[in-house]
Amino acid sequence: MDRTLVIAKPDAVERGLAGEIVSRLERKQLRLIAAELRTISKEVVEGPTDTYAVVRQMMGVTNPAEAAPGTIRGDLAIETTENLVHGSDSHESAAREIALFFPELAAG
Repeated sequence: MDRTLVIAKPDAVERGLAGEIVSRLERKQLRLIAAELRTISKEVVEGPTDTYAVVRQMMGVTNPAEAAPGTIRGDLAIETTENLVHGSDSHESAAREIALFFPELAAG
């Protein structure tokens, strides 16, 4: 299985959209293997090869005005500075970010 890090940013939590973001990932048959609520919530998502690319596609481009309908940002975000979600942009970034937030999962 492949893993990536997904962060529901503070604006997603403030707007009550963290659950919607998690639901979209789960409907795509990706599985949350760790979640923690800190200052911002962080979820590690697990799925098939190139999970990070699947998640990035689901998120949409950084600027919500340019994000396609059906993506998290295209449907739910309004401003680039408050674009709801972060996702690792490569296998290497995912490994580094998971190690920072969930060191117990870094080896897996």
